[in-house]
This record gives sequence, structure tokens and C-alpha cells, in this order.
Amino acid sequence: MRIVEIREVTVPLEGSVANAVVNFNRHTVSLVAVITDVMRHGVPVYGVAFNSIGRFAQSGLLRDRMIPRVLDAPSDELLDPDTGILDPERVLRSALADEKPGGHGDRACAAAAIELACWDLLGKLADEPAYATIARADGRTPTRRAAPVYAAGGYYRPGDDIAALRAEISGYLESGYRAVKIKVGGLTLDEDLRRIDEAVSIVGSGAAVAVDANGRFGREAAAAYAKALEPYRLRWFEEPVDPLDYGATAELAAAYDGVLATGENLFSRQDVANLLRFGGIRPDCDILQMDAGLSYGLTEYRAMLDLMDSAGVDRAHAVPHGGHLINLHIVGGLGLGGCEAYPGVFQPFGGYSADCAIEDGTVTPADHPGFGLEAKAELSGSITRLVG
Repeated sequence: MRIVEIREVTVPLEGSVANAVVNFNRHTVSLVAVITDVMRHGVPVYGVAFNSIGRFAQSGLLRDRMIPRVLDAPSDELLDPDTGILDPERVLRSALADEKPGGHGDRACAAAAIELACWDLLGKLADEPAYATIARADGRTPTRRAAPVYAAGGYYRPGDDIAALRAEISGYLESGYRAVKIKVGGLTLDEDLRRIDEAVSIVGSGAAVAVDANGRFGREAAAAYAKALEPYRLRWFEEPVDPLDYGATAELAAAYDGVLATGENLFSRQDVANLLRFGGIRPDCDILQMDAGLSYGLTEYRAMLDLMDSAGVDRAHAVPHGGHLINLHIVGGLGLGGCEAYPGVFQPFGGYSADCAIEDGTVTPADHPGFGLEAKAELSGSITRLVG
């Protein structure tokens, strides 16, 4: 088999929300299709994926550098020599030819879209959901299991924020979610505490409410928030400081008697190694949120899990950022601790297809071949236009 074409299209995110650092009004995502010469029912078999959510499309990086490298590579260099089928790791290696070490960022997101599309393709070739393909590649027995899930929302919106927050969280509970995450750091501490009080009162427990500062705080502000948050016994306090300030993370971990979460904005195994070495991560409680769609794809993400294992951090503490179908299959395939979901924001990518069951705080993937992105009503039109 061989790749005959790789296509990319920029898709805008819908909605008007903001966290403490970023307004998402103009954010976009790269949707990528890897098309092969294998024919099924008279049409080529393809794989499709995207570069997660919360950054921007990487059209230039993909079209000018990475896609040409993959298409120019000899076909046999992209195939697993034992199976004769496309090997995502070999495709990734070709996409990154002549790139220098370090400098992770948009390059990591662009490469991830291609690499993850290869996993969707492998699932379709095997006529199985991606979680089964991923599990088998990881030496695990494929199992369709319900995974813990939380609804990520609580973004800052114009107008009556508390009333909107109340309605939003109530809607999540009615939909089957039992835990939520809301934003902090975009208002004063007192105003953010009022939002937390509201969330806790609706959900019923601080243990079911996480808060996310998106790296907003310096050391002093992070410490002030941590002191105020301790009595709530929250699910976790996410990215209180800059994600690469491992010293500040370690200081907070030593002082805060609660769970910290971080890792969403680490894009390489080297970054994760430094977090584990210098960031004060407590293996018995803290949560790591690296996202394959932001960090070169599943190949690099599995290397990050190996580093966690070496540091004594169980996979149950891996809860990837990015509440979408791709990470749902990654969580199921690799046996991770749980899923994020974007049920109300970041369309057309956020959330799951309608046939993924949300029940009593868990989510069970559907059994469409690959990631099942075509089954997501909001996204299916963009995919049809890309591959049609």
C-alpha cells in the first residue's frame, strides 16, 4: 500500500468563550486526511484526524514542510516490514526529516495531525475502532470499556456569568456527567470563589469540581489561590503557573495540600522528563494531562507514558487534555485514568458523537472503524468536503 495524497483544511472553532489567558473567537484547527491506494467499496481508504483544540491550524507547516516530506518518501520506508501496512511512527519520522531537536510547539501539533490520521487509517483497514488498534499496538487486550469522564466548561462569557454558569453545569449533570471543570484567574480571587461556590453547590461536592488557571499566575498569585482553594478539597487545581516553570510547580506542590494537574502544554518526551524530574509531581495524587494531538501524536505520547512509569506515576493519573473523540479512543486503548469532554464548546471538534454513551459519569465509545469522526454530526460535513 502507499499514500497517494495528504490533504489539509483549516476549520474555525465555533462559539465565543475565553479562559484567563486566551479568547477563542479566532481559533482554528487543521483537519488532515491521509489517503491511500487501498480501495474499499470503490473508494480509497483514508485516515482523518486533527491537531487537538486550543491552538491554531498549522496549514503552512503541513503544506510547505511535512506533507511533501511524507509524499516524497519511498513507500516501503513508511510501511511496517512485518505487516506491509502503514506504520505511524515511520510516517512521523518522515514528516520530521531535517527538523532540529527542541523548539517544540506548533511543529508538534502539525505532525500530530498526520500521525494520528494514520491511526484512524489503521483502524479502518482492520475494520475496528481505534481503541482496539491502539490497545493491540500497546500489547494490551482490546476492551470496549466505560471510562471516567468530566465536562470541561465554565469559560468566561459576557453578561450574567453566574446565571450562565449555573445553567451550563446543570445541563452537564442532566446529560450524565458527574464531574466538571471551570476556569479561574480571569476575575478577582473573590469573584472566582463565588463561581466555585456555585459550581460546588450544584454538583454537590468539591471533589467533583476541578479548576483551571491556564498558566495565568505567578508564584504569589498561585500561592494565594492555593490557600483559598484548600478548604474546598477540589478534584484538582490545573496549570496554576506557566507550564514550563517547573520550579514554581514544585514549590506549589510542596505547599498545596490538594491535587495539581498539569502537562497539557508539554509537547515532547523531553519536556515531560523535566516535569517529572524538577516539577515536584507527587505520584500518589497529581494528574498529568499531555495530549497526543498537541505532541507529535500517539508515538510520542506513548513515550511520555513510559517516562511516567519509570517515575512511579501510574497510568491512572494520565487524563489527556482535549475533550474529543480521538482522546476518547486513546484513553480506552491505553487504559488511562479518564477523559475530558467538551460537550458545549469548541465545535465542530469538541465532545463525542451521539452514539457514545454518557452514563453516571462515564463514557463508552461507539464501535465505528477508526476514531469515528465521521459519526460526529457537527464534523461530518467538513470531513466529506475534505476527502470527497
